[in-house]
Amino acid sequence: MSFSIIKPGILDTIQDLGRIGYGNWGINPGGVMDRYAAQVANLLVGNCGNEAVMEVHFPGPQILFEQNTLIAITGADFSPTVNDEKIPTWQPIVVRKNTVLQFPALIQGGRCYISVHGGYCADKWLNSYSTHLKAAIGGWQGRALKKGDELPFKENTIYFAGLLKEESNFEVLPWRVNAEKVYRFPHEIGFIPGHEWDRLSPAAQNSFLENNFLIHPSSDRMGYQLKGAPLSLEEPLELVSSAVSFGTVQLLPGGQLIVLMADHQTTGGYPRLAHVISAHLPKLAQLRPSDVVQFRRMDTTSAENLLLAQQKELHILQRACMDHLNELVC
Repeated sequence: MSFSIIKPGILDTIQDLGRIGYGNWGINPGGVMDRYAAQVANLLVGNCGNEAVMEVHFPGPQILFEQNTLIAITGADFSPTVNDEKIPTWQPIVVRKNTVLQFPALIQGGRCYISVHGGYCADKWLNSYSTHLKAAIGGWQGRALKKGDELPFKENTIYFAGLLKEESNFEVLPWRVNAEKVYRFPHEIGFIPGHEWDRLSPAAQNSFLENNFLIHPSSDRMGYQLKGAPLSLEEPLELVSSAVSFGTVQLLPGGQLIVLMADHQTTGGYPRLAHVISAHLPKLAQLRPSDVVQFRRMDTTSAENLLLAQQKELHILQRACMDHLNELVC
């Protein structure tokens, strides 16, 4: 009950929604970069939203399925194929035993998520399956996947074999998620002002709002370094290191910005100019080096309403997917 890695991608890791509540120990939450896409991938195959998924960057891996399996792929579109036949994203798919999944072309997005029915058997640390690369713990042996790894599944998905047509490599199930609304206007990222926003000079505030910022090639899961017109404070400022979170925008000494991402540190001493709203973190997570970011100021109430609407849609999706699956296998 597993699949094996024939050829690894550039960075394939097992992640869930992260380990929450250990920041006072200096342990960051980690977890998936795109929480929305990861949750949808799980719900499409009948899992809970926090089940472990595989986070894949491009170039992606080649994966051999060693049993009939129900999967879903969400997030970025890397043109996935099964035995060289194109398969859709954001839709559940039954894959036949001894077929190969691969990702031959980058269409759009920064990372995709592969879920399997029941989830992966992975190493749990502090209530999370997420891979902590620096501590080398959690996920799959605390590291990125490599050639020859065999990932077992928690549940036997053999009963999905009856959904496969004779001689077909896969069967696409007849429901899918339209995520267009979540990723609409991908470069426009909403924020609410941070604690040191008012310390920016008026000219710098205007520059932050009006100018585009380029994601630097050295950006990673810890943070996106942004290149743009240098920003300045009204006067020099020394800060005590304070708590930061996924989406905190800090001003670096040279006047450039960094947006903290999933593997961010727990505290930081740079000015916190802004915080990306939670509902737009999925959009931000799908941007790549050399992509452009345009910040849009929002009020707290609007940001909360967007997140609540997103969470409501996920709850509705969970019930709908379970109903569809129960109809098929009962």
